[in-house]
Amino acid sequence: MIFPLLEAVLTQGGRALVATPRRDVVLELAPRLAKAFPNDTRAVLYGGSTERWSNGALTLATTHQLIRFQEAFDLVLIDELDAFPYHNDQMLYYAADKCRKKSGSTVLLSATPPVPLQRAARRKRLACARVPVRYHRHPLPVPKRLTIPTINQMLRKNKLPSKLVEALQHSIQRTAQIFIFVPYVKQVEPFVKLLRKHAKLLNVMPQIIDGTSSKDAVRTDKVISFRERSINLLVTTTILERGVTIPKSDVFILDTDNPLFDAASLVQMAGRAGRSSDDPHGFVFFGAATWTMSQRSAISQIRSMNTMARQQGFLI
Repeated sequence: MIFPLLEAVLTQGGRALVATPRRDVVLELAPRLAKAFPNDTRAVLYGGSTERWSNGALTLATTHQLIRFQEAFDLVLIDELDAFPYHNDQMLYYAADKCRKKSGSTVLLSATPPVPLQRAARRKRLACARVPVRYHRHPLPVPKRLTIPTINQMLRKNKLPSKLVEALQHSIQRTAQIFIFVPYVKQVEPFVKLLRKHAKLLNVMPQIIDGTSSKDAVRTDKVISFRERSINLLVTTTILERGVTIPKSDVFILDTDNPLFDAASLVQMAGRAGRSSDDPHGFVFFGAATWTMSQRSAISQIRSMNTMARQQGFLI
């Protein structure tokens, strides 16, 4: 979606910036931009990057890196504008503003924009383009409800509930890559061990089950292994809710009724499924003991986008 904007600036000799809050997303986008714009000089900037002194016609950076620029870019694209650390950080807002040339343009991107921006768009105070469909023109996967015990109850009993086992078996049988989101970092490793204990029941080898979080020093390596399918089930936190595209993915969100998972977070996690044209449908499961307003709102938002896409004739 952003490639035509970038191309319009680059073909006229201008400079373009794509900024995103997280290093993981920068590393995800870098090879895709390199493939799309092989003839343009590029700089990829994040904490620890070897290119920190590089300048390019096309710059991809974490939002903290914008502090180093002054009126440098004709086009500034801020991706995931509602994500930490960009969201509510006035210093980063200022940095994003000052790095654009006075004659340049800024475009803000998000699947879940903050309420004040949504309100401004509705009142015509902010120019807005709403895109309700992915490039492959299939509906967004609508989450299904799994009424199951909490993660802590599963860990105490050292047992997976049958409903969860059946859903996981279905995803495994269709050779999907499986995201399993949990609320807390401390739950990742114990739940990995529980899944490995049930590997035979799931008809997988224990070594293809792993976990990662913000505290994991080799998180990037594990995401690469997940993409390359040497890991098939990845237990993780919201650190991977954005920017990671894994073909043929299914998503399981456990303890979906946890207050840490608001509607925006649930929409983002659900968005890991159905991203590829080879497997546009995917499956998303909300696993929880209770049904919350956040879950209802997330499903309502996804259905609303599908309805809009259908009404506007975007869907195949």
